[in-house]
Amino acid sequence: MNKFEKGVSPFIPKESDPAILEQIASLKDELKDDLVILGHHYQRDDVIRFADVSGDSLILSQKAAEMKKKHIVFCGVYFMAECADILSDEDQKVYLPDMRAGCSMADMANINDVEVIWKHLTSGTNDKIIPVTYINSSAEIKYFVGKNDGIICTSSNASRIFDWAMERGSKILFLPDQFLGMNTAISQGIPESEIFTLDRLPLAQKIKKSKVFLWNGYCSVHKRFTLNDVISRRNEYPGINIVVHGECTADVVKASDAFGSTSTIIKIITEAKKGSVWAVGTEQHLVQRLKKRFPDKTILPLSESGFQCVTMSLITPEKLLNTLKEIKTGSTEHEIRVDPEIKHYAKIALIRMLAL
Repeated sequence: MNKFEKGVSPFIPKESDPAILEQIASLKDELKDDLVILGHHYQRDDVIRFADVSGDSLILSQKAAEMKKKHIVFCGVYFMAECADILSDEDQKVYLPDMRAGCSMADMANINDVEVIWKHLTSGTNDKIIPVTYINSSAEIKYFVGKNDGIICTSSNASRIFDWAMERGSKILFLPDQFLGMNTAISQGIPESEIFTLDRLPLAQKIKKSKVFLWNGYCSVHKRFTLNDVISRRNEYPGINIVVHGECTADVVKASDAFGSTSTIIKIITEAKKGSVWAVGTEQHLVQRLKKRFPDKTILPLSESGFQCVTMSLITPEKLLNTLKEIKTGSTEHEIRVDPEIKHYAKIALIRMLAL
């Protein structure tokens, strides 16, 4: 058994066969009138190089809604491709190069369990509870949120979504990432005594007193960063700047200089002074890319282990090439299709977010 939990491994850089990369470039050019490739920041370099648009979940969700190409290839994980299908037109098709590329965080929120908790919470108070789900969730959870007057958020807009929810209710059920929910709630000035993590069913008195209920999920990669990592980097490099993803634990976020989405991290590093030193707490593919992009700054992983997301790394150039070949021949083996009823309410929740 690997010492790392599901979804995480030490960073191992990989290089692809140049012939494979040439074939992708050629086939992409051949299909260019009908094709768009979307790539998440955590993809490996030899995949992201072929992305027409790269970004975090928010940017890619917006682009998926705007794109009018017939074929959308999503180099990311399953929930992202589902989002693209939810937002795309009926005549568009969405593909995921490896159907096993899931998200352990998204898997932690099962629709049946969520409905049980929801019934328990809503029966315990007369206050309006607004369900909010992080975009890192299944289409079924997005459906649940949309059907219950809720909304979706990303790590880029979580604070704004909290404001939206509190304008419409007095309590929030936040799914599925407890740490992004905790960090956002604290940044919004909500006392920790009014934040309840659903590792057990809350008693009636706790339901009444709590403002935010957090699902007990997390990102396997970002949970790996610890307070000791922050302390070690500060001891090694006095004056170092530390920026981490909002999915990190609350003690790591509090000890860092800044936190936010991948886009926020990139913006902070981009605008930083030449010669400055940074430790970055996020998936290692992005950290390595920032290091190459800004040689005038010292950029280090927050942890020496340099964690990578195993499921993101399932998308390889070989699988991207196979998907493009399938598109050319009319195959739908890697096509993502969300059930129409689930799609209807999930789209409502996504549109609410995008409207902001």
